[in-house]
Amino acid sequence: MTGSPRTPVLELRAVSKAYGDDLVVSDVSFTVEPAEVVTLVGPNGSGKSTVLQCAVGWQLPTSGEVLFDGLPYRDQRAKTRAAVAVALGAGADFPGLTVREHLELMARAHGDGEPGVLVASVLAELDLTPVAEHFPFALSQGQRRRLGLASCLVRPRRLLVLDEPEQNLDRRGRAWLAERLDAERRAGVAVLMACHDAALVDAVADSEVEFRFDWSDGDGADGPRPW
Repeated sequence: MTGSPRTPVLELRAVSKAYGDDLVVSDVSFTVEPAEVVTLVGPNGSGKSTVLQCAVGWQLPTSGEVLFDGLPYRDQRAKTRAAVAVALGAGADFPGLTVREHLELMARAHGDGEPGVLVASVLAELDLTPVAEHFPFALSQGQRRRLGLASCLVRPRRLLVLDEPEQNLDRRGRAWLAERLDAERRAGVAVLMACHDAALVDAVADSEVEFRFDWSDGDGADGPRPW
């Protein structure tokens, strides 16, 4: 006797995104299961970041749908926001808060009334302790990206969505990232990320979604069309 199939944490069904006549991504479908790492791979400009933004409600697909726990994704739902941790690029920040205060605010917003120990641990893990009392505008681009990732790690999460988290990390940092992503998977977290580092993809990915350019637009004209 077999059990009923479990519902994916995240599912994209035939998602396309266009800006006017410019088709950015076309008919993208995949699922992300609990305790699974799914990577989006392909050249710059092929639509990976756009798909991530559609996946977390930052952009609305032109067609297709995004499901979270089997229901249409709505980032306005408190239950959804509580379960999805997102780091796309350097991340937004509040200019009047220090790095430590950012992380404490994020942890408290998600129910941790005494986040000091957790925040200190994450600061050390991401080598941000030396800049903990600095403001985000004073950080390097790499430090700001790590702050975005740190903001995900101080809060509960069932789905972790990352856009090129390996950027601005040295070899030691990328080795740490591989270990952290494996730990997320072992903890049951679903992970969706865009990545350009083939070695990191090989180390952590359970499945890959490949993006490429199709140079035929269907009417005989030449032009890039991301899949």
